[in-house]
Amino acid sequence: MRDAGLPVSAQVLGYAGLIPQAGFLAIALTSPPLATAAATVGWVYSGLIFSFLGGAWWGLAFVDRRAPGWVLPVSVGPSLIALLTFVPTILGARGMSLPLIVIGLGLLVSPLIDSRIAKFVTLPEGWLRLRWHLSIGLGAMTILIGLRA
Repeated sequence: MRDAGLPVSAQVLGYAGLIPQAGFLAIALTSPPLATAAATVGWVYSGLIFSFLGGAWWGLAFVDRRAPGWVLPVSVGPSLIALLTFVPTILGARGMSLPLIVIGLGLLVSPLIDSRIAKFVTLPEGWLRLRWHLSIGLGAMTILIGLRA
């Protein structure tokens, strides 16, 4: 699905960003000895991407002054949520299920923030469609890894 308003490179790179998590999911499902490692790397990867989304919202708020004041505080949420998912592991908890599921759910709902921002800021044609595709894909795979972890 090509969106005329988005550069092809943004679309290709966006969808290519699903490949690592698909690989971690495949490993988690098919290789029990490597499942924990795949879950750990999938958790870190999804946390980085979730944080990246907050950075995108932060950037939108600076580029377009029509963005409402709530965008800046909300934009730091993904990084803080990702960081908080590290706390149980740092404190010695075992298992990656909860951190993966929390980040996966965050990814799934993140396009709702984009949709709200779009009421104030002009986004490129196809932006929301791409965001939904990528967030549903990455969020669902992250949750599936979490259910397997």
